[in-house]
Amino acid sequence: MLDFLGRHDPWWRRDVVADRTTVAGDDEAMLRDAALPDVDWREWPSGTERFRSAAPSGGLASVALGPTDGPRVLLVPGATGSKEDFLLLAPPLVHAGFRVESFDLAGQYESAGAGPWNLDPPRARYDERLFVDDLIAVLDSRLAPAHVLGYSFAGTVAQRALSERPDRFASLTLLSAPPLVGQVFRGLKRIGPISGAASAAQGAGLMLWGIRNNLNRVPPGRLAFVRERFALTRRDSVTDIIGLMMRTPDLTEPTARSTIPKLVAVGEHDLWPRSLHERFAGEIGARLAVYRAGHSPCEQSPNQLARDMLALFAEAGLTS
Repeated sequence: MLDFLGRHDPWWRRDVVADRTTVAGDDEAMLRDAALPDVDWREWPSGTERFRSAAPSGGLASVALGPTDGPRVLLVPGATGSKEDFLLLAPPLVHAGFRVESFDLAGQYESAGAGPWNLDPPRARYDERLFVDDLIAVLDSRLAPAHVLGYSFAGTVAQRALSERPDRFASLTLLSAPPLVGQVFRGLKRIGPISGAASAAQGAGLMLWGIRNNLNRVPPGRLAFVRERFALTRRDSVTDIIGLMMRTPDLTEPTARSTIPKLVAVGEHDLWPRSLHERFAGEIGARLAVYRAGHSPCEQSPNQLARDMLALFAEAGLTS
């Protein structure tokens, strides 16, 4: 989900840096992020494999790149997002020897044909169980556990999957994930106090309007892609996800109980205040990384995020 409600420094600015109080490492990744060009978000690197992942809700549009025998990294996008959100994050992970995979959530972009009508028995809505079961099915497609990143709404889905299938996780990165439970939009910086008056459909409409009108000031290539993506993404899937985020379950205890390495990665101009992310990271026993970015460090600070994820993977011991 994009940072449509907050303002942040554009990601192509030369002064993009990580918060040095919470992120270790040299300046090479920061310099690379500061020099990021506008790109064609449809163009994956040469050798990228495209396929459909079998899942209960239907075939999920997927990509994989990197050595087939490399340790697995699974990047899961959020509401209105897609696998392309990780176009800049995947290459440095591949360069380090990892097999990187991603897929579009049911109802989103090229997975628009996946949905609750395909379940057995069919259901009427995109509910939490659908997204969790789909994620577990993707994780089960390979024997080895995966380093999982859950972006925004997918962070909640990943935590639920971790609580049910801890054997499938080598580490967990929560990227801009909601740091609250229940009606999580109440904590938003600007409209939090009035968010409870909006329905899921109204919230989805506001989010889509903000993205289409480029309130987060993304560069032209990115804006062209996200507008095209909306032509395929099902509006009812977005509305249902916003509704789920208004009823976010409390997964603090099972996530904290997990002994795998955990990272909470956020932009300093995220939708939710940094203080909430700091508290959340402490509650679940995760390291915290803060970047000079908005809701999308995977677009704005991908090299710094990759650096910190690789450090997390090393802690897990599954790096080769």
